Amino acid sequence: MTAYEERRVKIRVVSQTGTCEAGHKVGDEWTAGGLCPSNMCSWAFNTVFPYLQVLMCDGSFPWEKDPKRCTVACGDPASPVVFELFREE
Repeated sequence: MTAYEERRVKIRVVSQTGTCEAGHKVGDEWTAGGLCPSNMCSWAFNTVFPYLQVLMCDGSFPWEKDPKRCTVACGDPASPVVFELFREE
C-alpha cells in the first residue's frame, strides 16, 4: 500500500450555484489521495489539492468549526462549486 492509498480524504460537493461545466452537483463524493479522482474536474482538484495535502498529513484548519474538515470553493466565479474535505477514519 502506498502513502496515497493510506491517507485518504473524502471530497464532497456541499453547494453548487449556476451550471457546473463538469456536471458536479450537491452530494457528489470522491475519495482521494494525491491524485485527481476519476470523474472529478481537474480544475476543481487543483483548487482543493493544497487542503487535501494538509489533511493527508494529519494537519488541521483552526479557523474551521471542525479543524479536521475544510470547505473550499472551485475557481469558477460564475458557477462556484463548494467542496467539503475531511479525513476518512
